[in-house]
Amino acid sequence: MAGKTDVIVVGGGASGMMAAIACARQHKSVTVLEHNDKLGRKLLATGNGKCNYTNELQKLEFYHSKNDCIVKTVFSQFDKNQTVEFFKELGIYPRIKNGYYYPYSEQASSIVEALRLELERLKVKIKLNEHITSIRKVEDGFLALTESYQYSSSKLILATGGMSAASLGSDGSSYSLLKQLGHTVTKLYPGLAGLRANETCFSKLAGIRVKAKVELLIEGKHKAVENGEVQLTKYGISGIPVFQLSRYVAIALGEKKQVKIDLDFMPDYTKEEVILLLERLIHYNAEKTLKDLLVGFFDSKLIAVLLECSGIKRQKKGSELSESEFQMIVERIKKFSCTIKSVNSFEQSQVTVGGVDCNEVDCQSLESKIVSGMYLTGELLDVDAICGGYNLQWAWSTGYVAGINAGFEKKESGKLKYDTIITN
Repeated sequence: MAGKTDVIVVGGGASGMMAAIACARQHKSVTVLEHNDKLGRKLLATGNGKCNYTNELQKLEFYHSKNDCIVKTVFSQFDKNQTVEFFKELGIYPRIKNGYYYPYSEQASSIVEALRLELERLKVKIKLNEHITSIRKVEDGFLALTESYQYSSSKLILATGGMSAASLGSDGSSYSLLKQLGHTVTKLYPGLAGLRANETCFSKLAGIRVKAKVELLIEGKHKAVENGEVQLTKYGISGIPVFQLSRYVAIALGEKKQVKIDLDFMPDYTKEEVILLLERLIHYNAEKTLKDLLVGFFDSKLIAVLLECSGIKRQKKGSELSESEFQMIVERIKKFSCTIKSVNSFEQSQVTVGGVDCNEVDCQSLESKIVSGMYLTGELLDVDAICGGYNLQWAWSTGYVAGINAGFEKKESGKLKYDTIITN
């Protein structure tokens, strides 16, 4: 058994490293237990390896939780501006693109290395390849057992992440530990993920990127809409506008509701304007096929599918279209409907929707109301955000708040009985 440390941080990702630094800066001894062979493995993959670590535009509505108080309270203690200054102190200056913050090097490895160097400066102990098998709450703190060792501390910070991208370290194993401790974990869904459609035509559209308006309908009613570049895949649709809607889709499908997506492939034009545009094209190009008339607007594979779905032969001339065929192709361009059968798996998602009930955590400190001396951060909590650096901002902010508060001396004892053992 190792000598006792003030604080154990379980998880060496974004929130875990931030928590360890915030705590160690208060002259506390800190040990980080990470089950990967390196720190920040998931962080290295964010933003296609460039690491979009926060965003200029911050609104509470970008963060989803059943407890709005926790989001507001956490950000009142450590917000975007403080995050940017924190990283500047570590030598990470931002390169800002449309409000998206990247390290100036545009390399996620710069962020990870800067954090690692600060941990090293603060003499934080880093233990890699350590998988927690059980946690014991004892009279003077915690015992964390791994497959090879036993660690002792006065306080414990769980920063293990959610279930998304398990191959990068977030396997969701801490949820079972937390349930055994008495915490409530909501139903978990993959978020910021691609959507799988029933329609087989998508197999012909794989690889196409198109600017579109994406409208989500649940049980036939409008739920939300996003605009941007959509990636058409062999199974359905992907891309940022789709990711932004995926949490609602996952929850609706989990509740056995019907989910449809309407794609508008010409969002810059009204339906009436599309009609006039096509009429003009046909008038001046009477001998051209509709397939050739549309070549300046869409990928050839998409044109073929639009015509097929409209019941129009691809060699048919524009001037030969019946009124119903003309209206049908306009309808398909402005409203390409598909029924969604599933959301991509956790492994293919970027964030976990759901988590520990935030009502069981103190909003000010992120200390568990059930287990005194234990703090929760990041994706473990029932908070998820949209694309654009917001989930990382949540990680930085919760890591800081948990780390600062774990460094304080507390008088109250928790509700959990001593010598309670929690196994993974």
